[in-house]
Amino acid sequence: MNRTIFLTGIGFGVLAVVLGAFGAHGLEKWIDAEAINTFETGVRYQMYHAFFLLILGGMAKMPRRSKKWVYYLIVVGTILFSFSIYLLATNGLTGFDFRALGFLTPIGGTLLISGWLVLGYHGFKHFDQ
Repeated sequence: MNRTIFLTGIGFGVLAVVLGAFGAHGLEKWIDAEAINTFETGVRYQMYHAFFLLILGGMAKMPRRSKKWVYYLIVVGTILFSFSIYLLATNGLTGFDFRALGFLTPIGGTLLISGWLVLGYHGFKHFDQ
């Protein structure tokens, strides 16, 4: 499981760098500054949670089952939160209205918060003081 968590963190990090570069250098011709700022918010939260996964993968004292819960909450939360933001920020580039998917962003955010809380609970419970 630790390897999967670590590799997912690496994947999210690489993708955040690629999307960040694309947002900074490729989107400026097609979307306005406000949309670019929105896009960058998605990139920033994706990178935060890439680091989160790298740290989670290295935690030896956390039980496997607890780690799995945190992993799934963070992965699904990041996908729903950041990727819905990417779609919303680039809404004008396609014929599909991604605003219909806007409800996914707060669901993703709630999952991210839940992942942090579950990590905090199990960290407090299982780590030496």
